[in-house]
Amino acid sequence: MRIAFYAPLKPPTHGTPSGDRRVARLLMAALEQAGHRVELASTFRSYDAGGDAARQADLRARGMALGGELAARWRAAAAAARPDLWFTYHVYYKAPDWLGPAACASLDIPYVIAEASHAPKRAGGPWDIGHRGTLEAVGRADLLLCPTHDDMQTLREVAPPGRVAWLPPFLDPAPFRAAAGVRAAARARLARAHGLDAGQPWVAAVAMMRAGDKLASYRSLAGALGRLRELPWRLLVAGDGEARAEVRRLLDDSIPRRAAWLGALEEPGIAELYAAADVCAWPAVNEAYGMAMLEAQAAGLPVVSCATRGVPDVIEDGRTGLLAPAGDEAAFAARLRELLLDPGKRARLGAAAADFVAAERSLQAAAARLRERLAAIPAVAALGERAG
Repeated sequence: MRIAFYAPLKPPTHGTPSGDRRVARLLMAALEQAGHRVELASTFRSYDAGGDAARQADLRARGMALGGELAARWRAAAAAARPDLWFTYHVYYKAPDWLGPAACASLDIPYVIAEASHAPKRAGGPWDIGHRGTLEAVGRADLLLCPTHDDMQTLREVAPPGRVAWLPPFLDPAPFRAAAGVRAAARARLARAHGLDAGQPWVAAVAMMRAGDKLASYRSLAGALGRLRELPWRLLVAGDGEARAEVRRLLDDSIPRRAAWLGALEEPGIAELYAAADVCAWPAVNEAYGMAMLEAQAAGLPVVSCATRGVPDVIEDGRTGLLAPAGDEAAFAARLRELLLDPGKRARLGAAAADFVAAERSLQAAAARLRERLAAIPAVAALGERAG
């Protein structure tokens, strides 16, 4: 099947690395592994950060016109060059999909969204246009793929019955598994580079440093680690951003001389960090689900986090890591203390985490789920019957 792929927030070809760009690329790879031909339909960004109604109206007009132009171009092309399905990744009030619904209506092809968000509190506010556009897209979709059960529950309130399905977060575990295979060398290199004692437990934290939820998570992490100062350990921080000075102040005040600052790392460096560390700790304040914590598990690292939003869809409490109640800094510190003091438990959870990602959250597992979910769309099933 030929699939037109689109990401209104940030295209997979965008020059700035981010979790959103990474997930878009993973989805394209999984669709291709499922046996489909995937083409990037457009790089048009519908994102409005500031709640500017005039800008949103302009983006809507431009996006709908572009969707119509794409459909017209495809209708004029040979049948074999036309998409059989449109697949959009990440739709929400700040980045609605103005292209897909228009193109699908013109071409009479199925419309699929992965990771749509419904935010009722945005109705009538600064992002009302984007909010209504997202609702219209959700109502038009033949299939809504959700990475978390939290998202599924919210979408079922506004989506057509029977069109919401679970597609849990996934990744390619190979780079992280390979890094774990050379753990001793990675640990020795990081110890030399940052003056670390390899005989102490290392705690890894990987996240961008920006205002809002990320900074709130760093603040919570600093508070929790401050409760564990009597234990021997070091914190390895990977990340950068406009809030780096505030993050450094928070951690330096709470845990003086305990943090090693690694800066922003690409995937090989992140994989090496996780492979060398002993536990990953991240409070995940208002986190959608947390790809970084899935990466840590892929490298065989147990994770301590909080049971908020989609985090329980990424970390299985007691099996691959430990979850504290959301916002409970003392409970978070207690769970981290438990793993810092018990290397055997760290090893058991870490091994289970690596197995969990390899078996259930890999690119291959996602491709199988996508193949099954797409085949269940009536129009796609009919297409398969005609091809057969």
